[in-house]
Amino acid sequence: MKMAELLERDSSLLGVFARMGLNFGYGDATVEEVCTSAGIDAGTFLIICKVYADDSYRPAPEEFEDADNGVIVTYLSRSHDYYINVALKDLAADIGRMMFPCGEAHQKVIWKFFTDFKEELLKHFEYEEKNVFPYVNGPGEKVPIGSYEEDHSGTEETLEDLKNLVMTHLPASADQQEAFKVLSGITSLQSDIRKHILLEETALEGRTNKESATLDDDTLSPREKEILVCVAKGMLNKEIADANSISIHTVITHRKNITRKTGIKTVAGLTVYALLNNLIDINSIE
Repeated sequence: MKMAELLERDSSLLGVFARMGLNFGYGDATVEEVCTSAGIDAGTFLIICKVYADDSYRPAPEEFEDADNGVIVTYLSRSHDYYINVALKDLAADIGRMMFPCGEAHQKVIWKFFTDFKEELLKHFEYEEKNVFPYVNGPGEKVPIGSYEEDHSGTEETLEDLKNLVMTHLPASADQQEAFKVLSGITSLQSDIRKHILLEETALEGRTNKESATLDDDTLSPREKEILVCVAKGMLNKEIADANSISIHTVITHRKNITRKTGIKTVAGLTVYALLNNLIDINSIE
């Protein structure tokens, strides 16, 4: 496929092209040719493009076994730069214009909410840069998955709260035209960050799965024990995901690892295992 044809099919990939550092003026060059000249693995590039172009697509962790982790990490890091230096600045400017006609009290409330969200997001980005990216890209400290996924969940929830505040609780004195821009900006940022999270988590899971396949250690991790307890209590995957602020896909991955390590496939069998290993009390089982 020609590179120009790929972009013509979906203009939403413009952001991907920019963060990949690809220059325009492809002519009749193919995706493979353009990526090779830019020093980018074409297969990895296409995975990223598909994540952003197809809302129904969720790459399996196995797809990342042959991917170039360096390309993924570079892309994710440049996404952070975009969020900080473009998206959040534009959103802040729109919020400022939206709230300008309002009273000081209303302005302070919205600004505090947005500022707190921005500070938490920056802390999470810093954590990813120092801990997650090195782990995805090569040897490094093992990532504490639980808190990492909880931060991701918090980011999405805070953006949703901000959107709901504007849609349903905005003071009548606020600039309504600017409110449309704010909502558009939030929706766009939500979508982009959701894709960012999907790409990041799947790449991390792919690396985790690859490592676990080469290890003989059958000891359940603390997180796996937490999931096992939930399973033993009769909770469904969605309930487990909601209770632990992780994705259903991550729950399924943990359950596969639990089955692989214990050799037990049924819920009843896992419940007995949990009881025998003092992970739950018999009175906690419904």
